[in-house]
Amino acid sequence: MAPFLDLPARSVKPRESGLTHVLDRGLAVREVDDLMEVAGGSVDLVKLGWGTALATANLRPKLERYRAHDIPVVLGGTLTELAIRQGRVEGLIAYLEELGLDHVEVSDGTIVLDHDDKLALIRRLAGRYRVLSEVGSKDDERIMAPYRWVEQIGTELEAGAWKVIAEARESGTAGIFRPDGEVRMGLIDEIAHAIPPDRVLFEAPRKEQQVWFLRRFGAEVNLGNIAPGDVLSLETLRLGLRSDTVDL
Repeated sequence: MAPFLDLPARSVKPRESGLTHVLDRGLAVREVDDLMEVAGGSVDLVKLGWGTALATANLRPKLERYRAHDIPVVLGGTLTELAIRQGRVEGLIAYLEELGLDHVEVSDGTIVLDHDDKLALIRRLAGRYRVLSEVGSKDDERIMAPYRWVEQIGTELEAGAWKVIAEARESGTAGIFRPDGEVRMGLIDEIAHAIPPDRVLFEAPRKEQQVWFLRRFGAEVNLGNIAPGDVLSLETLRLGLRSDTVDL
């Protein structure tokens, strides 16, 4: 880091806070290496979006490249939801073992899942994996009261989740955001009042959303669903190297 500037303190990898969670929508192996060359030190976790792990032609070579760069990979929560709906959770676990993955996402943003059943699955998986559970719906018309967000985040952490993802979709138009992308500020305040913010990973795919969270919680806030091409941009925001966050 440049010794002539006073910049916000930034933790080093492997981090427990200040995480940048990147959404891989279908990168080529060479694109993984390009991302690592440019911003590998800023990538903490990669999610293979939705069910792309089952559709891509380069899954295993790509996993090998992420592994070579010490980047943990998690499959999209959509796969977990489909496994739950089809009664194939055992198959999902076997697949994770086959791929050598240590992280798993447990979500219910698309399916209807009894919360007690979700907690039981988190407890089971937490004995073997780092579990990222997700709270919030992908349907922007399904609005959940703030106290329910707090309750669900709290119980999922108690059940063994490593981090709880606050849903926003890859578009940033649902869950913790309004359909126009505006932050539901009252909701975030209630969550932060009851839950340590470093236990939550806030999905924030848009620059203006990232800026809001950085100004609200500082450089070490956990941010998710970051596009590969935006990783370096986000890191400059964290470090106050852009006008939007120069006074962090």
